[in-house]
Amino acid sequence: MKKSAPLLVYSVLRLLAFLVPLAILWLFFPIFRELWWLAAIFAALIGVSISMLFLRAPLTDASARLHERREARTTGAQADAETEDAVIDAEPPASDGDSPTRP
Repeated sequence: MKKSAPLLVYSVLRLLAFLVPLAILWLFFPIFRELWWLAAIFAALIGVSISMLFLRAPLTDASARLHERREARTTGAQADAETEDAVIDAEPPASDGDSPTRP
């Protein structure tokens, strides 16, 4: 079974952590129907709190997956630098009389 994308799971859970309190505020508190912007602010604060308390594991999974994908990508400059480092490490040490001149 293929594991679902952790970033997608975390994004959906964060969205639900905002939309569920917003719907509750609009449905059960009539004042928030008139002051929709205040309901959005309160729902955002509640959503952030829920995320910090309960969504630590999905955040860690999403962050680890993003880190793995970024590490897997190597740019041309990184590959070139790694090749140069390998060549320099493979060179035998120079003797006293044959030291190369460096600017």
